[in-house]
Amino acid sequence: MTTHVFSGNPLDRGDVQRRDEDWLGRAARDPGSRFLPLWQLDILLRNGSRVELGWVQPADIDRLGLDGPPVFLGLVDGAAHFAVDVSALSEPLRELNLEDPWSFVEARAAAAQLEPQDVGILAQSKAQVDWHRRHRFCGLCGSPTEQGRGGQVRKCTTCNTEHFPRTDPVAIMVIIDGERCLLGQSHGRLARSGRYSALAGFIDQAECIEEAVRREVKEEAGIAVGEVRYHSSQPWPFPSSLMIGCHGKALTTDIAKDDEEMTDVRWFTREEVLSALAGDNSNLRVPDPVAIAHHLIRAWAEGRVAF
Repeated sequence: MTTHVFSGNPLDRGDVQRRDEDWLGRAARDPGSRFLPLWQLDILLRNGSRVELGWVQPADIDRLGLDGPPVFLGLVDGAAHFAVDVSALSEPLRELNLEDPWSFVEARAAAAQLEPQDVGILAQSKAQVDWHRRHRFCGLCGSPTEQGRGGQVRKCTTCNTEHFPRTDPVAIMVIIDGERCLLGQSHGRLARSGRYSALAGFIDQAECIEEAVRREVKEEAGIAVGEVRYHSSQPWPFPSSLMIGCHGKALTTDIAKDDEEMTDVRWFTREEVLSALAGDNSNLRVPDPVAIAHHLIRAWAEGRVAF
């Protein structure tokens, strides 16, 4: 089984406990509970003998007088763990009475320093805090919403509509033609980095994964795709996507790229891709192992995918 970066969260998400508001209130005051502060969606880290998530105690948060309840993440050995948005603080480290080796770090940079299980908790914390920041008002009537179930829902204070955290599914795929695979470079981050990656796009409503793979590849590269095989998935908390990794078999090979979306789309040989993965190809750079695209590309290049 492939476990990607941002996966492998060890927390028991405590579905039973989060239904009990009294339990949540007690847990938020329990000295054995732990809170992970996020400031402008940066994650608090502690750099000791190794880099760790910056858990603090309930008393450290209580004295700040922040508005709104924390987000209940789950349990480890019976201890409740919460994420809390401290973006209202102007000098968060000082107001938390922290200094070196504590620091707030951007999520991607933090993920590169943490142990895998901590990165899974980071992903959950960032995605959930971000969702609450974006959904303070009802999308139906515009009234303020209130958090419930420890952060699993926001309820409108006027029309009582319940809003739930969303995850946006994204199909990401490496398309294969024998000894070649199709990689592209989209406008934006990829173009600035000079890398080529798997093609990708959001799955539409009333569309299955296989249909999304075929549609996106046709739209972005003009290539028709036949058989599609699932490889693995990856949570991607920027802001809250689920990357669904696939390989597909090309039925056509003439590229007609979408100039509005893509700066380039090309077929690359297995030899070219293997040398890029080894860092020995000056003409081709591929994503780092933090991204599922790297593993989709590597699986094909190393002969673990065939049609």
